[in-house]
Amino acid sequence: MEGANLLKLALVYLASGVIAVPIAKRLGLGSVLGYLIAGVAIGPFALHLVGDQTEIMHFAEFGVVIMLFLIGLEVRPSVLWNMRGVFFGLGGAQVAATGLALTAAGLAMGLDLRAAVTLGFILSISSTAIVLQTFQEKGLMHTAAGTAAFGILLFQDVSTIPMFAALPLLALGTVIGPDTQPQGMLANFPAGVQALAVLAAVLLIIGAGRYLTRPAFRFIANTHSRDIFTAAALLLVIAVALLMETVGLSPALGAFLAGVVLADSEFRRELEGDIEPFRGLLLGLFFISVGAGINLGLFTTQPGTLVAFVLGLIIIKAIVIYVVARIFHVEGRAATLTAVALAQGGEFAFVLLGIASASGIITAGISELATGAVATSMALTPILLKGYQRWCSSSLSSLPQPTNEAFNDRPDAIVAGFGRFGQIAARLLIVNGFKTSTLDSSAEQVELVRRFGRRVYYGDATRLDLLRASGAAEAKLLIVAIDDRDQAETLVEVAARHFPHLKILARAYDRRHAYRLLEKGAHVVERETFEAGLTLGAEALKALGLKDAQATQATRLFRRHDEKMFDALAQVWGDEERFIVASKETSERMNELLAADIQSMLKEPADAVRNTR
Repeated sequence: MEGANLLKLALVYLASGVIAVPIAKRLGLGSVLGYLIAGVAIGPFALHLVGDQTEIMHFAEFGVVIMLFLIGLEVRPSVLWNMRGVFFGLGGAQVAATGLALTAAGLAMGLDLRAAVTLGFILSISSTAIVLQTFQEKGLMHTAAGTAAFGILLFQDVSTIPMFAALPLLALGTVIGPDTQPQGMLANFPAGVQALAVLAAVLLIIGAGRYLTRPAFRFIANTHSRDIFTAAALLLVIAVALLMETVGLSPALGAFLAGVVLADSEFRRELEGDIEPFRGLLLGLFFISVGAGINLGLFTTQPGTLVAFVLGLIIIKAIVIYVVARIFHVEGRAATLTAVALAQGGEFAFVLLGIASASGIITAGISELATGAVATSMALTPILLKGYQRWCSSSLSSLPQPTNEAFNDRPDAIVAGFGRFGQIAARLLIVNGFKTSTLDSSAEQVELVRRFGRRVYYGDATRLDLLRASGAAEAKLLIVAIDDRDQAETLVEVAARHFPHLKILARAYDRRHAYRLLEKGAHVVERETFEAGLTLGAEALKALGLKDAQATQATRLFRRHDEKMFDALAQVWGDEERFIVASKETSERMNELLAADIQSMLKEPADAVRNTR
């Protein structure tokens, strides 16, 4: 029976999401609001297709854990240091100012100081999941508003660590029920033991991330089993989450820390590509659970209180965030958008409010009201953003670019294949100041190249998810330097279909391979041995007695005639019989013309030859 109930629940959740999300996106409301609406519709306060969401929420919260792991992968320690002004300055000021403002509002509502402080700082946290997903959908991540919002959200996520630690201290002297005990297996140990356990857990994550995971992932990568690599990635996230939960900290924050530690790993892109699908599914489930958990009864029993709570939360947060952003020199429109986007409560509030209520810091009634207000504010966020977009006379995507480039990690070019050919092309781009994102499917090659200080990532570039994780949506150029001819063609086809803005430059094995790459969508092809052969041929001409200028001119003539021959044969490529006949005829004719041009060139005085250069 339990199995049947599980299948029924899965059917209800999937069906509600599949129906609601496309409609919401079609209306311009975004997928997050679609999930929330689906949850409200199937919840116990509407159609009653699902019951209590407690168990489902515990499972769905793993989507938040995965999301923070992926965010951590994007935040290399060097980047975190470069954006310290936005992170510590803007983010720290926002949490402090918003927390104090909401504390004052709580005191005005009649709460005691302890409850007001707890509620104020819990509500100062915004929804990382909603804001980032909405900004990504609207293409706002690489604007000044996206930079400011990301910095604030990142600090908010980190600030939940002291909040989790502070709640037990605030609960001292409060009567706690038998089923409302502190979290974690070490909850009954002395505070000193708990602090040492937390420190040991953090050091274990850092040490394992630096010295154990890379050899393990390298070993798994050499098996060329994608399924096992995906399983290992999930195992890592689950193990870190369980470790942090054991010592009484947020699993999501442990996952974020693990992501930061692995941000410089050569397996970063592969991890992103493998885990991303799970993030999307579990976050969708999380938002449906939030929607189903909204107590619609509060709108009838306490409508005025709930509406005032929601409006007060949104208005206070928006004003404080706008003021703080302007103090930190964020441009006006970007500051307004940041304020509107971050004016809601966050997903961590559901967990923190539960702990605060269980600890007796706030009453169950206040917790339920705050939970409803947070969920409602989250549901209103996409609507507020859409309203702001309509209110603005210009497109949101025209917002100014960030002045702090620490967040702007968009590659100018993606280099697929980092062997001898790809290395030369990538180095030429890098020394000219362009950013590259580099992938290679050989773990041994990646390890070797990284020893020389080059940033190369392990992964199969033909995978659409990995190509997207590498920045294909933002990059301008794709250089295909893969050894395997079939894989090179597959990559060109995938990139041309899904990222039509990319200019694709591809390495070809020979003339036939070059034609196939052009058919698949490559814009420029270069036969891998052609230029090297010409260079060596020029040296051979010099060794046989030609002057330097004559050898150079002969090489140029050969290249010009070969390019004409390549274009001529392209007209009959695909018809094998005609291609063979035309190849013979064209080759003979081109050879005759080339020989005549070279003989004419050799008869010219050396000075005349130099003048043709």
